[in-house]
Amino acid sequence: MKNRRAFLRNAFGLGAGLAAAPTLLASPTQARGERMDVAHLGHSTRLGGGYVSVETPDIPQLPCRMAGGVKEFHLIAEPVKQELIPGKVVNLWGYNGSAPGPTIQVTQGDRVRIIVDNHLPEPTSMHWHGFEIPIEMDGAPGSSQDPIPPGGRFIYEFTLHQAGTFFYHSHMAMQEMMGMIGAFIMHSKENYDPPVDKDFGIILQEFAILPNNPIPNSMNMEFNWLTLNGKSGPATTPLIVRLNDRVRLRFINLGMDHHPIHLHGHTFVVTGTEAGRQPQSTWGSGNTVLVGVAQSRDVEFVANNPGDWMIHCHLPHHMMNQMSSVVGSMTRRGSGMPAGLSMEEGMGILREGNAISEDKGASLGRGMGVGSAREQTTVNGALSTEHAGRSMNSMTGMEHGDMSGMQHEGMQMTTPEVARDANSVPGFPQDAFMEGTAMAMDKMVEKPENYGLRPGWSGFMQGMMTFLRVLPPDMYDKVMALRERQKSKPEPMQDMCSTSTTGSSPIRFI
Repeated sequence: MKNRRAFLRNAFGLGAGLAAAPTLLASPTQARGERMDVAHLGHSTRLGGGYVSVETPDIPQLPCRMAGGVKEFHLIAEPVKQELIPGKVVNLWGYNGSAPGPTIQVTQGDRVRIIVDNHLPEPTSMHWHGFEIPIEMDGAPGSSQDPIPPGGRFIYEFTLHQAGTFFYHSHMAMQEMMGMIGAFIMHSKENYDPPVDKDFGIILQEFAILPNNPIPNSMNMEFNWLTLNGKSGPATTPLIVRLNDRVRLRFINLGMDHHPIHLHGHTFVVTGTEAGRQPQSTWGSGNTVLVGVAQSRDVEFVANNPGDWMIHCHLPHHMMNQMSSVVGSMTRRGSGMPAGLSMEEGMGILREGNAISEDKGASLGRGMGVGSAREQTTVNGALSTEHAGRSMNSMTGMEHGDMSGMQHEGMQMTTPEVARDANSVPGFPQDAFMEGTAMAMDKMVEKPENYGLRPGWSGFMQGMMTFLRVLPPDMYDKVMALRERQKSKPEPMQDMCSTSTTGSSPIRFI
């Protein structure tokens, strides 16, 4: 059996996918030029005045330096390799080695300078989505500026008078579909009322990626990989909060689909959009918020209900990564889309023969891209531990090289729980058995934030899904201690922004 439709070369330990959630601003007493360790600061780190920065799990923060009273950032547009889940590495375009690009955090009233270098093979341009800035800085190619040529540079500089959840992205349409977006958080210079204890940013994206092809088809609207902050469930990193924390979630969507984001176990109020924070008189209660294309939505609530609560897009295909014939092998006897070794047959377009012939059986061609060969066929019936072992062993010595050294620890080979007469029930089977303990990969995505989750949880966490873990103090402290223990000492970074250009008071992240 292929666990999660993939034969995986390595089992990733606690370090895989560990969220990078630093704050990028030093305490107000830090002098410019002092060394500061910012790479692994804790969840929603409180700064000198006790204020909270925005955490973007699985996405790094972009450091800046003060230059003549201006906060200066450096972005590099470039191809990147992104691991969506363990074993599924794809070629995207992003910024500074990340897709989505690193998160920028500033304070209302700051003057900022963003140096953008283009390391792509074609021109690009950077748009600051929702910013009220001079036209020369808007980043619309052909109208406000010339595109930045390959190897070129453009320097954007402006003063920010807004506050809220904003974002930056390439203004070349197909580049957007290749992943070129990042969060741009403008913190209010006035304290928000009520203040929050935890603040998270989450970017929603989708990609169309055929089997054995690591490159998204930016023209295709049949999206089969749905991500939160560049990861697909169960590789997404849970949001960790302490019981009774007040929490803000900032959702940003730059794709082709709208996403109704649902939070289990809590009722929230929508407090902001891509235009910034909304008057309190407009706040409405709910547990699902529609985040439309090119929109952002902020929601706030008190995490007063302990548990491991799902956050997910409520479009059913988006919570299963649309696991049709373009993603994984069928695992049930009955009707379904046949798979072959070619792209056309893998999509059900038969050129010769018949769908039930031996040569048309589900193959590795429906998998994650390790290879494709007729020697590795998977029966279209209920899986078993015995069959999973045979299927795994057949991987060795294939045309793409001897894989006998592959590590398979963390793959949970369990017999699917289905009724004896399941095949007689109309509607069964679907094209793929998409959820259940047979699909669990807990150890593959193990990290401190997953500590204490129920065994087999990962078999039900797919696509655009993650957890909000509302933990009692003792469990919260345990998870935080595991995070600290897991960290390796990073290289110190210099010249971090330490003061706001709007005055001498410390930057307030509330």
